[in-house]
Amino acid sequence: MPKTELMENVANRFFAAIEAADCKALEEIYTADAVVWHNYDNVEQPRDANIAMLSTFPQLFKSFRYTKIRREFFDGGFVQQHVCKGVKASGEAFEVPNCMVVTMRGGKIARIDDYFDSAQDARPAQHR
Repeated sequence: MPKTELMENVANRFFAAIEAADCKALEEIYTADAVVWHNYDNVEQPRDANIAMLSTFPQLFKSFRYTKIRREFFDGGFVQQHVCKGVKASGEAFEVPNCMVVTMRGGKIARIDDYFDSAQDARPAQHR
């Protein structure tokens, strides 16, 4: 399988797993030492902490999906711009523009640099 096709497949599986809160799939998609860095707190979140946070999405959101997806590949990963869109548990709709720079290693996600405006964070404050 060509590199770009492999990365496209992993990217599609990754974002579908988040939308479905499929922690098993996320465990398979991330490398064991994967980290997710956030621009709003400058913290590298370890893989397991990130998966645990994503597992709370069904309690936080009535719906959550990625829209307006734009993805470009580079040697070793991809950049994806998108809008996270959905409905909070409170019933309030949200749309949050986001950009992720994803580095891959061995066909898995090794690092994500996640950029969005923290003032637009759809998660309740105690879940950030």
